[in-house]
Amino acid sequence: MTLRILTAVALFIDAAVHIHLAPGYQAGNSAGIGQGNLFLLESAAAVLAGLYVLLRGSRAAFAVAFVVALSAFVAVVAYRYVNIPAFGPFPAMYEPIWFFEKSVSAVAEGAGAVLAAIGFVRAGRRTNGQGAQSKH
Repeated sequence: MTLRILTAVALFIDAAVHIHLAPGYQAGNSAGIGQGNLFLLESAAAVLAGLYVLLRGSRAAFAVAFVVALSAFVAVVAYRYVNIPAFGPFPAMYEPIWFFEKSVSAVAEGAGAVLAAIGFVRAGRRTNGQGAQSKH
């Protein structure tokens, strides 16, 4: 249960930071999706993944949490170091600085991905262990 709580907390921290930052980033692109809206969509995904892990703690829940946390972590690091141009409805989000909220979200996302990966492996072992016991 501790692993489920820690994974969910990491996702909730990520969501809270993105919700807090979203209004300041929306004005940057009036066309397309807009960075602020992407932040809100990422926040919703993080909250839903965190709740899923808390409520189920299954391999599927940890897999969803891993994908959400890792994708957010990769995005923040990539857009910090690589000037990716706008493509389709997505704005250019290059921001070559670290600041407190951005750092907090990156740490939470990275930790969430690691915790979710551990949870995924442990949930698989628990399932396999229970299956082996029920066969006897």
